[in-house]
Formats: sequence, C-alpha cells, structure tokens
Amino acid sequence: MNDILIITNYFPPETGAASNRIFHLAEGLQKQNYSVSVITPLPNYPKGEIFDDYKGVFKNTSVENSITIHRLWIYASNSKNKLKRLIAMLSYSFSLVWFFMWNKLPNKVIVQSPPLLVAFTCMFFIRKKSRKLILNVSDLWPIAGLELGAFKKNFSYKLLERIERFNYKKADLVLGQSEEILAHITSIFPEKNTFLYRNFPDFDPPKLVEKPTNHRKIKMVYAGLLGIAQGIYKLCTELDYGNIQFHVYGAGAEKESIENLIATNPELDIVYHGEIARSELHQALLQYDLTIIPLLNRIYGSVPSKIFEYGKLGLPMLYFGGGEGETVIENHKLGWVVPSSDYKALNLQLSKIDITELNHRFKNQIQKTALKNFDFERQLHALVKSL
Repeated sequence: MNDILIITNYFPPETGAASNRIFHLAEGLQKQNYSVSVITPLPNYPKGEIFDDYKGVFKNTSVENSITIHRLWIYASNSKNKLKRLIAMLSYSFSLVWFFMWNKLPNKVIVQSPPLLVAFTCMFFIRKKSRKLILNVSDLWPIAGLELGAFKKNFSYKLLERIERFNYKKADLVLGQSEEILAHITSIFPEKNTFLYRNFPDFDPPKLVEKPTNHRKIKMVYAGLLGIAQGIYKLCTELDYGNIQFHVYGAGAEKESIENLIATNPELDIVYHGEIARSELHQALLQYDLTIIPLLNRIYGSVPSKIFEYGKLGLPMLYFGGGEGETVIENHKLGWVVPSSDYKALNLQLSKIDITELNHRFKNQIQKTALKNFDFERQLHALVKSL
C-alpha cells in the first residue's frame, strides 16, 4: 500500500466546498489502496473559532474511515483585519514546521493552495529529491485577491507573486481546478507537469421525481457561503421579485446584513433558511426550480464547484460569475449565463424564463449530462496514474 499525505487548511467537520473537496480526495485515494493521512488545523471555519470539541488542545490525532487525521493548533480568526489573518496563517505554518520536525513524512505529499504562505511553508521545509510534491491549486493567488480588491500592486503583492512562483517551481506536479489555472502556471513554467483536477463531487445522485408546478413564481435558491466574494446581500437588494421568490441557505460575513434586510423590508420575497447539513441540503434543493451561482466580481481561474454538484442534483442553473464557469454552463447546457455584476441583464434574463421550462425533463437531462461528464471516479483513476 502506498503512503500519501494531504496538507490542507480545511477538512471536516468544517463545512464548505474546500472541506468537501479535500475530504472526497482523501477518501477516494484511500479506496485506491493508498494509506492516507491528513494534516489540517483544529476545526475553526467559517466562524473563526475553534470548535467546542477541540478547544484546549494543541494537537488532535484520530483515525476516521481508515484515514489518519492530525489536527494542529492555529490562532483562529475570521477577522477582516489583514494583520490578524496573517497571524492566523503564520500560526498554522509554525505548527506545520513543528510537526515536520518530529514526524516522518511519506514520499508523496499533496499540498493545498491557497493559502500561499501555508503552501510555501510546505514546499520549502519538506522538499527533497526522493519526495514527490503535488501542489493542488484551487484558486490563483495573489491574482484573485487583486480582482477581489483585497490587494493592491505594491511591495506585498510582489512578495506574494514571488512566493507563488516558488511554490510552482518546487512542485513536481500541479493540480489545477480550471483550464485558466493551468494556463497561468504553464505561462510561467512551460515544462511543468500539470493535471486538470475539477471539483467533482462524490455522492449518489438522487432519483428525480416529477412534481406538479402549483406556484406562479420561480423558486430560486442560493446555498453556500454568505461572504463578500459571493455578494448575496447586494444580490438581494438588486433582484426584481416580480417573477421569483428567492431562498437563501448558508452562513458567513453577510448573514446579519441579509437577516436585517429581510426584517426591515418584508415586501422583498426572500426566505432565509440558515445553515443546514450538506446531506439535508441536497434533499432541500430538490424542491427548487432554479439555482443562482453568483460571484460579485469575475475571478480568473475560478470555476465554482457548485456547478458540478448541482448538475448531479439535476438543478437548472443561472450562472452570474463570469470566466470559465460560463463555458462549462454553456457547453453542457446546464442553464443560463449572465455577465457578472450586470443586475439589469440578470433581471431581464429572469423575466424571460418561463417556469414551464424548468420541468422534469430538463432536470433529468442536466443530471444525465453531469453523470456522463463530471465523473469523480473516472477523474480519480486518471489522477492516480499521474501521482
């Protein structure tokens, strides 16, 4: 049996796309006859507080589904203050170095990036000729930070660019979740070995049951992080509710603002359901006609994993984020595309969608397309051959 280590910032019991993605990778590799271990911080995302079951410890090691998980100390924070966020990343980096000093590591290691500093710590301290370092790039930093307005092109940005290049240079193989990510990396290092590793989900698809449409308005849903990048609060204020009822699931920085908006504007047809477990969410989503996948600004390299997850659920999509995600939606006929931040075009598109279009036949076709093209096992088998 081959040994492999995955180093990540997010892992269950934390929720969210990043946590689910790495969990499925770890579980998939374990089923492919790998002995998998994971290093991750003590659970703290998205609230920025250590979960109650893990408070008061420096390190927690457990075996779950035959995967050994080492949870290390971190200064947990979800503050908007850049210094506190930096301290949080550095604290986890220090814990990693401490772990590297006292533990033997396998000769195959997958490192998740971003965060860049955490990835840099791994690439710098554990590189050696006999070890294969695989860098799993899910977002392009610092470019994404620049597009989100988190960075300016100053000394700090140039330093992050140097760290980014170092990480790519030291990686023996780079996994990228989009064609744009791989194109960016090969523009810097043309000979670098790369592999397109999409964020395909791993769950049994539900059987879609035809239900009568007895409501006039389109029941549109958003489920996920209520963060700045998604712009759900602004979306709530800009939507024309003449043709839709908007349902929201999730938690994050904008949660209170959205709740206050609903409380002070009862005329807006918005229903906030809070945060629920992923297994429950899948069942809940089946009752909706349409889902919206928004990004406040187009982020180069980003392809939201929701596209692949909702495809397996047979849920028609309205993509409002720009970039490569648009290509995936259009090529596979999964729904509609609207340019990011163009709320006038968004409302126009919503007004044109007839609720009868969102029928059982369309949903079945979306699910069939997803099962054919977004196959987790097939992708995993191809990855194993590259490791």
